[in-house]
Parts: sequence; structure tokens; C-alpha cells
Amino acid sequence: MNTEIRQQFPILQREVYGKPLVYLDNAATTQKPLCVLDAMREEYLNVNANVHRGVHYLSQQATELHEQARETVRRFINATKTEEVIFTRGTTEAINLVASSFCDAFMREGDEVIVSEMEHHSNIVPWQLQANKKGIVLKVIPVDDEGQLLIDDLAKMITPKTRLVSLAHVSNVLGTINPVKDVISIAHERGIPVMIDGAQSAPHFAIDVRDLDCDFYAFSGHKMYGPTGIGVLYGKEQWLDRMPPYQGGGEMIQNVSFKKTTFERPPLKFEAGTPDYIATHGLAKAIDFMLSVGMDNIHNHERELTEYCMRRMKEEIDGIRLIGTAHNKDAVVSFLVGDIHPLDMGTLLDRLGIAVRTGHHCAQPLMERYDILGTIRASFAVYNTKEEIDILIEGIKKVSRMF
Repeated sequence: MNTEIRQQFPILQREVYGKPLVYLDNAATTQKPLCVLDAMREEYLNVNANVHRGVHYLSQQATELHEQARETVRRFINATKTEEVIFTRGTTEAINLVASSFCDAFMREGDEVIVSEMEHHSNIVPWQLQANKKGIVLKVIPVDDEGQLLIDDLAKMITPKTRLVSLAHVSNVLGTINPVKDVISIAHERGIPVMIDGAQSAPHFAIDVRDLDCDFYAFSGHKMYGPTGIGVLYGKEQWLDRMPPYQGGGEMIQNVSFKKTTFERPPLKFEAGTPDYIATHGLAKAIDFMLSVGMDNIHNHERELTEYCMRRMKEEIDGIRLIGTAHNKDAVVSFLVGDIHPLDMGTLLDRLGIAVRTGHHCAQPLMERYDILGTIRASFAVYNTKEEIDILIEGIKKVSRMF
């Protein structure tokens, strides 16, 4: 299966510094299959016209593709209706949208949002901005040495002023798959809605927002074989109806006068301006690609790679320190080797054709938790192979010998 899949990604056949490319930076962005690229090119060549309101043929066709993409997303996450699917520029914008609109509608000075110690900056900074504007309070669920959420602390942290819990489904550093269903249950028992950052989960295993019962769920197209600049916010209708628009402009209005403006219902209320309708079509094709492979197949393959990589590292690399060793983890291996700086390791691996990510991974509070400046991170996708991990292991050994 893997050979057939890899053939759909021509970039994987190229060389870097005269070495075959080993691309292990998928948590940052994935490569795109030909079916996605071909679909987007085809739409630009044959169906390019602004969506909605246009009465001419091309606009009608483009609108149909755009709204078909919304339905594809709805099915992918098992939302109840397409009105609960908002197109954004990515997870970051989706979280900012909720932070802005939810706070405007439901939060006052002293009200609390709970996040975790393992959050990406995208799920920290938007809440800090609201703290500066409105005086809301940010509370943080701690993480243990293995990278697991101390979920028992959550119930103790919730107070009558808690208004929202916002949590990563999967850590982009640790690979930990958080028990978000348990978190949602704990929060809902106390009447608290929950936002889930699904940037690192939607690419890797099946998502069912109704089964999770989350109130908001966000993810990005470019991490799941789709184009950049497109993402999704799922929100329960009961919340979206009551939240004010995030931005104003065309598309999201019913009627505008200088006396009063009335707004569309969701999702259009939150989609001001011309959407990236070519990218929504590309995202739909990326979802079709993933479903054709099978989400369980993707999950099992990537988990096998993760376990294989960690086992070989522990057995063969002197001075290895794995950051994130939770039992339930997926598709990410962060590590340090002796006193070698992550930037040095990453730079020299690159010269061997091996693409990994180095640094704090937009998770500086987590780095502080482990008393480190950063890590080297290898992250996997459906097209990666054990042979590529073997090349990574040998590369790490070679670099280590140089130090």
C-alpha cells in the first residue's frame, strides 16, 4: 500500500544535497497528493468564479463545489449539519474566532478559561489577548513527566467563574493523545463548554464530534494533505447562533444600512469576504484521499512507525532523551541527544537529506516545564516508511559521532 501512496506525492522522489529526501516534518505541514493539486488546478482552469450570489454559470458551479466541500467536512467529523461547519484560514484563526466571539458574548472580567501546559501558542495567546482586553483569567492544567495531562486536577480547577475549557486533542510536541472525551464529560457535568484544538488529531485518526460531544473543534487543511490557508471550525449551533461575528464585511450580512446592519446565520455570519473556494475544494479532495486510505489504516500505520522509532532510539542511540513517553501517543517523536543543541542536530541531519523540525515548536511553556530550550522532532504521515526511520537513526548516530 505504501508504494502506491508514495507515488501520489512526487516531491518525495526528489533529492536534497544529493541525498534522497526523508520528510519527517509532517506535524508542521504535510505534502500534497496529486489528486488535491489536480483538482485545484482544474477548478482554476475551468470553474473559477466568486461563490454565492452570482447568477452566472461559473459562479453557480463554484458555489456548488464550495458547499459540497462543506458537506464533505461535515461527514468527515460527523457534525449534525453543515451550518455548524465554518471555513477559516486554519486552526489558529478558528481559535482566535472563538476567543473573540465567545468572550464578547459570554465572558466578563474575572471569568476563567482553562487550558493545559502542553498547548500550542495558538491556544494560549488568543486567550491572553482577551485577558488583556477584558480581564479574563487563564488557568492551566499541568502535565506529568511522561507528558500526560493531570486530568484529576481539572475538576478542582473549575469554579463558578469558569466559562470554557480549551484543549489540544494531541500535543504537537509530545504526541500525547489527550483523553478529551473525559475532559468534556467533566466540564459538561458543570455546564462548561469545551473547545478542542484538533490540528494534530484530524490528520491521524477518525474524528466524531457528536461522539466526543465537544462544543467547538478546529483543524487545518495543510496538516492533512490539503492546501495551506484553509481550515475548519466546528461549533454547536446553540453557541454559533448566540456568538457575534468575528469580522465584518461582505458575505456575512443580510442587510446593511447606515442605521443598522443585520447578519446572516452561521456559517456565513463567520465567513466575511470572499472565501478561498479553491482551497475548500482542495481540502475536500484531501479528505477524500484520507478516507480512501482509511482513517484506521492511517492511525495504525503511523502508530507502528512511532513505536518502531522510539524503540530503535532507546536501543541504539547513546544519550537519547525522549520528550513525551505517554502510552497513548501518535505520530510524533521529540528527542534530545546528549548535549547536542537541537539546531546543530537538525542542520546536520538536513545535510543528509533528513527533514526534521527543531526548536520550541510554538510551545514555550511546555519547554519550560521540562527545563529545556527545545527538541528535535520527527513527525510521521501515511507515506512514511520504516526504511526512512532507519535512515533517521543512522543519521542521528553519524551526527552524534561528530560531537
